[in-house]
Amino acid sequence: MVSNNKNGRLKIFSLGLQHVLAMYAGAILVPLLVGRALNLTTEQLAYLVAIDLLTCGLATLLQAWKNKYLGIGLPVVLGSSFVAVTPMISIGTTYGVTAIYGAIIVTGLFIVICAPFFSKITKLFPPVVMGTVVTIIGLSLIPTGIKNMGGGAASEDFGSVENLALSFGVLLFILILNRFSKGMLQSLSVLIGIIAGTFVAAMTGKVNFSSVADASWFHLPQIFYFGVPTFEIGPILTMLIVGLVIIIESTGVFFALGKICDQPLSEQDLTRGYRAEGLAITLGGIFNAFPYNTFAQNVGLVQLSKVKTTNVVIAAGGILVFLGLIPKVAAFATIVPTPVLGGATVVMFGMVVSSGIRMLSTVDFTKQSNLLIMACSISIGLGATAVPDLFAQLPSALRIIVSDGIITGSLCAILLNLLFNMKTKNEKTAKADTLAEAH
Repeated sequence: MVSNNKNGRLKIFSLGLQHVLAMYAGAILVPLLVGRALNLTTEQLAYLVAIDLLTCGLATLLQAWKNKYLGIGLPVVLGSSFVAVTPMISIGTTYGVTAIYGAIIVTGLFIVICAPFFSKITKLFPPVVMGTVVTIIGLSLIPTGIKNMGGGAASEDFGSVENLALSFGVLLFILILNRFSKGMLQSLSVLIGIIAGTFVAAMTGKVNFSSVADASWFHLPQIFYFGVPTFEIGPILTMLIVGLVIIIESTGVFFALGKICDQPLSEQDLTRGYRAEGLAITLGGIFNAFPYNTFAQNVGLVQLSKVKTTNVVIAAGGILVFLGLIPKVAAFATIVPTPVLGGATVVMFGMVVSSGIRMLSTVDFTKQSNLLIMACSISIGLGATAVPDLFAQLPSALRIIVSDGIITGSLCAILLNLLFNMKTKNEKTAKADTLAEAH
C-alpha cells in the first residue's frame, strides 16, 4: 500500500514536472525580453526571472484551488503573458519601471472586482475576436524575435555571420526535433533548442557564467523590489486593455479545457477563474513580476497525457515556487545569448500566430462582417507595430495606448464585433416576429 502511494506521488510529481518543462521556455522568455529592453543589470534580470517563476507557481496554485470565491478548478498552468511584453517596455521606457507595476496592480484589482461582469459578456468574445486577437499578438511580437536573431537591435555586431549562424542553428535544431521526435521530446523542443544553442555559444566564448557564480542559492521574494509603484493614467489605461486581452485569451483556453475534461463551464466557474487570474496579476505587480494568464501550450499536454485532474498542476505550481526561491536557477536563464533567444522566440511567436489561425478556422467566413473585423483589426494592429510614429503627435497618455499594435488591434476587433454582430433591440424583435410567422 505504501509502495503504491509512493508510486502515485512520484507519477504526479513527474507529470507536474512535465507541465513545468512544457511552459518553462515561455515563462523565462518574457522576463528576458522585457529586462533586456529596459537595460536591467544582470542581478536585476536574475531577480526578474526568479520572481517570475515563483509567481507563476503561486498563480497556478490559485487557479487550481477551487473554492467559493476563486479558482476555475481545471488543470491549468499560468505563465507570464506575451501580451504584456511591448506595453511594459513602452511604459518602462516612457514613465519608468515603477509605473509598470502601479498599472499592473490596478489592472489586477480591476479584474478581481469586475470578474462577475466579464463572465456575463463572453458573447463579446466569439472566435472571430479571440482568433484575431491571438493572431495579432503573435504577428506583433515576431519583429522582436527577428531583432534578437541578429543579436539585438542595439548590438554592435547586429546581423553578423556568427549571430545569424547561432540563431538559425537553434531554429533548425528545433525544427529537426519536431520532425524526427515524438511525445515529450517534441513538446520540449524549444527548451532543448535554447539549452543546445547556449552550449554551442559557450564553446565559442559567447557566454559569461559570472552571473551564475555570483548568484545565491536561496532568497525570499521582495515586495516592490524596483521601488514603490507609481500610478500614471496612460500606463494604467494601457494595462487595463492588456488585462482585457488576457481575459479574452484565457476564456478561449478555459472553454477548450472544459471540453477536454468533460466539464461544462457556468458563469460562476468563469467568475472564479477570472477572479483568480486578477489576483495573480495583482501579485505580479506587488512582487514586481508580470501579468499572468493561462498558458495554451499546457492544454495540449493535458490532451496528450490524458491526465485531467488538478493534482498534477498543483505539483507543477509547487515546483515553480521552489525554483523561484533559487536565484542560481534563474541566473542560468540570464546567460542565454540574444541570438539563441531570437531563434527560439521566432518559433514561439510563430506558434502564437498558428493558434490564432486555428481559432479563426471555426469562423463563418461567408459573413462579410467577420472578414471586415479580421481585415481592419489585423491591418491596424500590424500598422501600429510597423509604423510606431503614426500616433506621435497625440498626447502622451493617449499615445502610449494606441501606439502598441496588440492593444490597438485588439480594441478594433472588440469594437467592430460590437458594431457588426451585436443585435439591436429592434433587430431581435424583428427576428422574433419572423420566427413567429414561420410557425
